[in-house]
Amino acid sequence: MIARLRRLVTEWTTLVPLLATVLLVLTWGRGLPGAVVVVVTLVLAGAVLAAVHHAEVVAHRVGEPFGSLVLAVAVTVIEVALIVTLMIDGGDKSASLARDTVFAAVMITCNGILGLSLLVGSLRHGTAVFNSEGAGAALATVATLATLSLVLPTFTTSKPGPEFSTVQLTFAAVSSLILYGLFVATQTVRHRDYFLPVPRQGEAATGGKHTEEHAEAPSTRTALISLGLLGLALIGVVGLAKGVSPTIESAVETAGLPHAVVGVIIALLVLLPETIAAVRAARRDQVQISMNLALGSAMASIGLTIPAVALASLWLPGPLVLGLGNTHMVLLALTVVVSALTVAPGRATPLQGGVHLVLLAAYLELAINP
Repeated sequence: MIARLRRLVTEWTTLVPLLATVLLVLTWGRGLPGAVVVVVTLVLAGAVLAAVHHAEVVAHRVGEPFGSLVLAVAVTVIEVALIVTLMIDGGDKSASLARDTVFAAVMITCNGILGLSLLVGSLRHGTAVFNSEGAGAALATVATLATLSLVLPTFTTSKPGPEFSTVQLTFAAVSSLILYGLFVATQTVRHRDYFLPVPRQGEAATGGKHTEEHAEAPSTRTALISLGLLGLALIGVVGLAKGVSPTIESAVETAGLPHAVVGVIIALLVLLPETIAAVRAARRDQVQISMNLALGSAMASIGLTIPAVALASLWLPGPLVLGLGNTHMVLLALTVVVSALTVAPGRATPLQGGVHLVLLAAYLELAINP
């Protein structure tokens, strides 16, 4: 036991989260020169990989769908803290930061993570198989949350501009929490089997388990250590992303790009752990886990961010712009329709993965050239 703990302490997956936390403390709230930004970026990348490793350890211990839920919620909670912090520090430019980051997260998860997972899974195993009941329920919840929080503010008339009134914002925040809570209860209690990996024909004799799952589950002590290190790694990822955000903003302004690109870059950085974990699951022919991560992250991003920014708006002096523009609403509607057609059959080919990735590419291109 002592030898195992000693080996754990000296592994890079333990050292990098600790290093990221120390570096975060040393750099928090300070202007960073170019050389330090490079170091921070390298440590941030290492923290992403460490977070994925520890998330998989925890997932192996607690099983699905709890494992993917842990990573999605942990990342989103820290992402919410980052958004609120940037809104407090950003002045008038941060009025639309929550909208830009949340919408970027939805497009990256529903098209990028989902599309990449389907492409990898179908290319490696012929077709990507998943549970249409679970994926469909998750998609319906994401579509409802996105419409209530990001589309309706564009059409309401109580306040000028794409903003909610106080009553409307309260309703959207409470509705988001209720829907997210109902989904979590459905995913983990009442209909947990809808969110488990689907066995292929011939796997019933082994309970549908893949060879990668036959390894002995980690002990409770190891899982708890990994859970703590997962938290440290994610704090490091999001905190260091905030540290390099002034450099990102300066680069965006120098390049003459829209300020919304900052939200896209932040979402890309924060969602890296889920992306890597989802692709690894797809390679193991566990596309349902990839679905849980992608759609669960999109749902958590809306369901937790909107209530948080609604609460923060009580002391933030500027407006809170949530309504999407026409172009983004078209992309959101197309994403929902395509995703519904993707999840309905319960299996997908490389074509579906490619379609989602093209939608992500279109979103990124229009973010740069609106």
